[in-house]
Amino acid sequence: MRLRLLTLLPAAALSAAPSDPMSESADLIVYGGTSAGVIAAVQAKKMGRSVILVGPDVHLGGLSSGGLGYTDTGNKGVIGGLARDFYHRIWTEYQKPGTWKWQKPSEYGGKGQGTPAVDGENRTMWIFEPSVAERVFEGYVQEFGLTVRRDEWLDRAKGVMRKDGRIESITTLSGRTYTGKMFIDATYEGDLMAAAGVSYHVGREGNSVYGEEWNGNQVGILHHRHHFGAVKRPISAYKVPGDPSSGLLPRISADPPGVRGEGDQRVQAYCFRWCATDHPDNRVPFPKPEGYDAYQYELLARVFEAGWRETFQKFDDVPNRKTDTNNHGPFSFDNIGMNHDYPEASYERRKEIIAEHRTYQQGLLWFIANDPRVPEEVRTEANRWGLPKDEFKDNGNWPHQIYVREARRMTGAFVMTENELTKRKPTPDSVGMGSYTIDSHNVRRYVTPDGNVQNEGDIGVGITPYAIAYGALVPKASECANLLVPTACSASHIAYGSIRMEPVFMILGQSAATAASMAIEAGSDVQSVPYPALRQRLLKDGQVLEYNGPVKPPKTARSVKAVPGVTVDDEEAVLTGEWHASSANSGFIGIGYRHDGKGTAPMSAKFIGKLPEGGRHEVRLSVVPNANRSKDALVRIRHAGGVAERRIDLTGTGAKDGFVPAGTYEFAAGPAEVVISNEGSSGYVLIDAVNWRRD
Repeated sequence: MRLRLLTLLPAAALSAAPSDPMSESADLIVYGGTSAGVIAAVQAKKMGRSVILVGPDVHLGGLSSGGLGYTDTGNKGVIGGLARDFYHRIWTEYQKPGTWKWQKPSEYGGKGQGTPAVDGENRTMWIFEPSVAERVFEGYVQEFGLTVRRDEWLDRAKGVMRKDGRIESITTLSGRTYTGKMFIDATYEGDLMAAAGVSYHVGREGNSVYGEEWNGNQVGILHHRHHFGAVKRPISAYKVPGDPSSGLLPRISADPPGVRGEGDQRVQAYCFRWCATDHPDNRVPFPKPEGYDAYQYELLARVFEAGWRETFQKFDDVPNRKTDTNNHGPFSFDNIGMNHDYPEASYERRKEIIAEHRTYQQGLLWFIANDPRVPEEVRTEANRWGLPKDEFKDNGNWPHQIYVREARRMTGAFVMTENELTKRKPTPDSVGMGSYTIDSHNVRRYVTPDGNVQNEGDIGVGITPYAIAYGALVPKASECANLLVPTACSASHIAYGSIRMEPVFMILGQSAATAASMAIEAGSDVQSVPYPALRQRLLKDGQVLEYNGPVKPPKTARSVKAVPGVTVDDEEAVLTGEWHASSANSGFIGIGYRHDGKGTAPMSAKFIGKLPEGGRHEVRLSVVPNANRSKDALVRIRHAGGVAERRIDLTGTGAKDGFVPAGTYEFAAGPAEVVISNEGSSGYVLIDAVNWRRD
């Protein structure tokens, strides 16, 4: 049975197909019309190869044309090659007066200059409307004469023909066969990779698998504001508050919380990055979806009752008075826990999951805009907005691509882990770079021991630019010799949380096509492509393989120089034991902070400040507030009169200007010493900075 997620195919989306032949061949077959797939096809063409871009997509570009217009770039200095060319072409589109239909350029960033969206000096634009992105992708098709076969779904049961460890051809549900010398799987789901018998993983590995810190179950770890601890009071998980016998509210898991750091088969939440507009001439009111059930949002009603009002905090502006809308808060557009079977599901089951996500999000919008339990000021704000008439016109103005944040991930020749991203281990054979925060959305809602609801799985760990290994694009040599996988690439769950950004997918798509072309030229396996030659070609084509530019502290950091007195950062402390570096929560000094991992092994940190003059000084400890911090961290302060021992609350209670006081003492001029340890403490002992301030 053929599956069509869209039944209408606009004329502008069609590619020339003279007679729909049942069998075609090319040097390279790219399966998947994502941004990585289009860029891979373009690169192959530029290298003189014949290529067919085939896949289930009707609209090209994946998330880049599917609503994610507020690009997660990280450090733009590491985005090169055809990825940067794409953002240059976006800039070019916005130089055309006709592109600005609903807003003047001057109303969106000073005639295209000087905003976070635009880099006028380098003629790139990073923030855009979905329809403009799709126009750019279709422009590649026309300019390079790409052969594109749309709405072609791989026969996952018997559609991959292999011989002697190589893919010979793939067959789609329509019965068409595509034969090639090399293949690229550019789908978010890794469908071709899996059907070819290549090893992969679904879900979160335990921390012990790769020696990581942030993988696996995240019970007790609360990042960002996507958790119920951000609400003014606890929210009961039960239909009748406080009564377990009444049953759980919708969308809350009955599974036990589990253990921090253990692995499971859960994947982070999906959503549609839907587009909104407040222009009255382009606005369609939010539709009430078929099957709407107000009780599905009972938990949100209780969140509103508790005082939460941040419903529209992630309406990120894109040109022409539109938005790229993402998840924000404890109950929002992420459909938490409702996608766990998606990666391995049949096409029909995936279609059901996608439809349920659409109903959930459109129902949520209807609820916020119309339900009397929603505060009036929230309803008023919601009704200023609607869906834009000129976006996704063949799909009810709703995105055609769901945000598959992760699905299958190949277990390839090299597995990228957080250890490579954080530079604890070197990365061999760079074929591109990433730089975005290690970012996972929540995977589920569970019931706490006291009967309240909590979200679990959200992670945000700041990093600096890192290399991505060629081995992460290719299977193990024993599994397949002519396949490359730039999207569902080889990475642990937590490393993939950073790699999974659209600019990175384009970078890896170009590198994969380059390697495929070189393997064709040499008649070799993809695993045997000589890296020096590959590197030379990638650099020639503008890829960035190392980054030597300035490393800026995260935006959430505070500067040592901005703090009055003498301040010593944790980077300068003398450490005993294996402290864990992090920048997951905001408000720290410098580039991050450290914690003991709530461990029992003895750890201490000695801070030595050089006081320019003697006298009474208040000693203060920088804190990064969180309820899981130790309330009784041991602090030893060496002063003129001896050594004082204090037990300090590091949760942030009583903090002023990001510091908690540890007492005022007399000090002589010269070295002053403070030691923080986890001896006899409970909770996470955190070290960030120590400040001596003259009384």
